Order: sequence, then structure tokens, then C-alpha cells
Amino acid sequence: MNIQKIIKIVALVIGLIAVFFLVRIMMLGDEAIESDVANQGVLDGFANLAYVVLAIAAISAVVFSLINLVSHPDKLKKALVSLGVFALVLAIAWFASSGVERVLDDGKILTAGQSQLVEAGIKAFYILILLAAGLMLFFGVKKMLSK
Repeated sequence: MNIQKIIKIVALVIGLIAVFFLVRIMMLGDEAIESDVANQGVLDGFANLAYVVLAIAAISAVVFSLINLVSHPDKLKKALVSLGVFALVLAIAWFASSGVERVLDDGKILTAGQSQLVEAGIKAFYILILLAAGLMLFFGVKKMLSK
């Protein structure tokens, strides 16, 4: 049995389980679920199934991506260079940020480390936006001039 047939069977089983939970929820009705706490347990199975499907999708995406990277060294090199550039952007944003203790609107105190982390995230976002816009502009102009 090849992998496609196994995946189809697993998808069919997950789909049937989801339909079962959906029918149970629909038969119970919205009002009954909202009004009685005991009936809210019907939603647990549906939520757990969603978590399982999400975990399967995330794990399979990571595993197959890693397998693809290991089997193609040129793609692995490009991925590592991209990861290094991203780490460099994060480091630049971190060192360009100042950690200042602040009092928030609700009276809670934001520590200097938390403040620096938030500011670094915002600065990294701006750096990445400027990098993306600059590269799009550069290659757009380059393409227009080459014609």
C-alpha cells in the first residue's frame, strides 16, 4: 500500500469523526449548548480533533521540509543563509532598542527587558518591511531597464 492510499484513508477517517462531532453539536442545538454547562462538553471532542489535525499538519510540514532540505544541499545552503540574515536583522533590532521601564495604562509595569523585546520586534518588523520594499523596487527598476 503506497503512502497516498494511507493518507486518503486517514483523511477519510478524520473527516468521518469530524462529521460525527458536527452532527452531535447540530442535534443538540445552540441554545442548549449556551444555556447548560454540561452540554458544552460536546464541543470538547470537536476542539480536540481540531488540535490533533493542526498538530499533524504542522509536524508533517516541518518533517517534509527538513527531508527536502537534507536531500538538496543547495536548498539547505540557501535556507541557512536566509536564516542567518533573519538572525542578523533580529540582532540589529535588539541592539538598536533601548530597554526602559514603563508604566502601562492599566497601572502594570513593563520591565526594561520586556520593553526592549517589544521595541526590538517592532524595529525588526520595520527593517524587514524596508528590506522587502527596497528589493521589490530594485528588481522592478532592473526589469524595466533591461527591456
